Order: sequence, then C-alpha cells, then structure tokens
Amino acid sequence: MSSMPSIAIYTRPFSIAYIVRDPLPPLRADVATLFGAEMPRYGVLTELVGQGGAAQAGRENGWGGGGMHIVGHLRHRFASLLAPLWDAFGLLRAWLRARPDCIQVRDKVASALLGLLAARLLRIPFIYWMSFPIVEGYEARRDALAGRRPPPGWFVPRWLDTRWLRPHLIGHALRAFVSRRVVYRLVLPAADHVFVQSEAMRDWLRSLGIARERMTPVPMGVDAAAFDRAGIVPSGDRRLAGRRVVLYLGHVAQSRQSDFLLDVVLHLRREEPEVLLVIVGDAPSLDERMWMRTAIAARGLGHHVLLTGWLPQAAALGYAVRAEVGLSPIPRGKLFDVSSPTKLVEYLALGIPGVANDIPDQARVIEDSGAGLCVPMQAEAFAEATLRLLRDPELAARCAVRGPPWVRAHRTYDILAREVAHAYHCILAPCGPGR
Repeated sequence: MSSMPSIAIYTRPFSIAYIVRDPLPPLRADVATLFGAEMPRYGVLTELVGQGGAAQAGRENGWGGGGMHIVGHLRHRFASLLAPLWDAFGLLRAWLRARPDCIQVRDKVASALLGLLAARLLRIPFIYWMSFPIVEGYEARRDALAGRRPPPGWFVPRWLDTRWLRPHLIGHALRAFVSRRVVYRLVLPAADHVFVQSEAMRDWLRSLGIARERMTPVPMGVDAAAFDRAGIVPSGDRRLAGRRVVLYLGHVAQSRQSDFLLDVVLHLRREEPEVLLVIVGDAPSLDERMWMRTAIAARGLGHHVLLTGWLPQAAALGYAVRAEVGLSPIPRGKLFDVSSPTKLVEYLALGIPGVANDIPDQARVIEDSGAGLCVPMQAEAFAEATLRLLRDPELAARCAVRGPPWVRAHRTYDILAREVAHAYHCILAPCGPGR
C-alpha cells in the first residue's frame, strides 16, 4: 500500500449516505468491517440505506458505523421494481438524521441515477462504488437465458425467434440495454469519485473514458482478528481424519464453473487416493445446489468431496485450518478479470498455501506474497500444482509462513481503511462543514 498522511490532518468527522445492493444488516466484510468498524476510526461515519435480508429482525439499530435505514425487503415479489423507491425513502431518512456530506451508491443502477440527482440537488459530492461490473452481469444473464429453449407448451409461429418472446428474457435484455446507458453514459462520467475493486478494473474503466485520478482501487481484504489462526479451533469432524485435505472456501455457482473443482479432484485421486476436497460454502439457489450435488455423484466423487453447506464463520474457519492447500479458480473473462477474490487472501491469512489461476489480482497476490502457486485454469495444471505442495513439505512450509505477514501488511481492513479514509477526506474536505 502507498504511504498515507498522518491521521492528524483529519480535523472533523464526515458522514456518508451509502445505498447498498446487498441485504441489510450487512454480512460482507467490505461493508460490515470496513465501514462498520474501521472507517469511524478515521472520522468517517456511514448512514447505510438498503433492503432487509433474512437476518433483519431486531438489528436495525445495531450498526456501529453510524445509522442504518432498512426500507423494504429483498424477498418482496416486486423488490427489483420497488428498490429505487425504497432507497429514495431511506435516503430521505438518512438526510434527516445526519445531513450526510456525500451520497454513495454501490452496484445499483436506478438508485445510482437517483443518488446522483439527489447529490446535485443538495450540492454535495456523488460517489459510486463498483465492486462488480453489474452491467456485464446483466448482459451475461441475458445471454445465458437466450441460449435456453422456451418452456414446454409454448406455441409461436416458426418464423419468430422464440428465444426473445420469453418474458424473463425480454426483461433481462431491456435491463441490460438501459443499464449500460445509465451507468457508462450518465453515472460514472458524472461521479465525483469512483471506488473500484482492483487495479485491473481501474485500467478497464480508464479505457472507457473515466479519468484515472477519479478512481481508487479497494481490493478485498480480511478481518485481521477473525483470521488469526491462533484463535481458531480446528474442526473435529472425523471425516477429515487421515485425509489429504484440500480446501475451497466460498460460493458454488455455474457462472463460476465450480464443477471445475471436481475435475481437479479426479486428477488428484489418481495420485493421492486419500485426497478430500472440502467445499466450505454452498450455492445461493436450490437449483444450483442440486446441480453441484448431481455433478459430484455423476463423477463418483462422494468419497472425495465434502460439501459442508453454509456454516457460521467460526465453524467454517475450523474446517479451513485443517486443510493443506487452498484452491481459488476464477474463470477468465470480462466479469471476473476485474475482480478481487477474497478466498485466496483468506487462505494466505490462515497460513494455507494457495493455488490460484491467473486473473490479474490473484496473479499479483501470488507474485508479491510468494505464498502459493499461480497456474492457468486447467484441471491438470491445478492438480499438478496441488500435488507439488502436498508432496514438498518444505515448499508448503515456505508458502505457509509467508502468507500471514503479507496479508497483515497489505490486505487487512485496518490497512485498507487508511487509504479509503484518505480518499474520502480528499474528496470531501474542500466542501467544508455544513450544507
């Protein structure tokens, strides 16, 4: 990280009205930890605005970083249509409570346009936080739906392309079309500042005409206290006894090509009959959970893959510290090449050697830390790198010992918060107190 000015230059607190896409109360560390615990230390308070999730009940007043305004619920049938209206009401509540110094929107389209207009009306800065290329995500979903056949029973003339007559596809196509024009022609060019996920994302947006000096990369990090290996109790699951445990920590999804992990295990099993891939996590939807379990059964890997499902963090980390190697395959392409995956940094923080493929952020982490191996996303290459670590204790030990200090120096949220706070004070300080 670049050297930051002393905290002493920050002379007064600032308040941010922050509209987020994820359910509230926040679970993601780059919201819950960064803004809830770290930013207040630098005089940056946050009024969170968004929709509720499953853990909403009784927790609206539990946000330690400022205030929380939960309006609507993501499980509502018309949540996607009502969200901008809910966010507008939440923004009003935030304004009446704290008179924020700026409005910030994360990974939303209609609400970003709303926030931009509100900021201009109130004559305060507007900031966009891009943790994911949401427009490209909509387009990928549109293209995936276009490749599917219409539901059984549909009757349309043969001269029509029936793919484009499906309501879901029409909706996704329209959303992708409108979102591209709103985000890239209106929101980003007009934003006073843009926080991006990685150096690669900043380079990509620069190629689209966004000024480099108006962007700050904030890669994914970890909570230093939560990922201190000394404080983690290893899992006592007997299924791990006597096995060569390889770890995958996080989401399972078809878009992430998670069945790639199973192909890696097929290669590993030939050389290490006692290998066990522990997937600590699960898919977000029922159909994808069934897809992954069917893929495991179809390959005959029931004895070599343990899918734990979602676990509390303490239990998940208990499984993680039983692993000898951590895997982080991320598909190459416009959606993920600009990402900053968390799992590789988590492995390194726990002292677990990592095997990752060559998306830009992961390649940089492996090169700078020396705590793992970087290979192309090919099953045989991943298996060979994993076997190399399993069979070379000295190499594995060198990787394991390098990971934690590198993460503590570069990728914990107390480190990242200092640079983010400096950016806010540069953006907001010239505006002066009060509105």
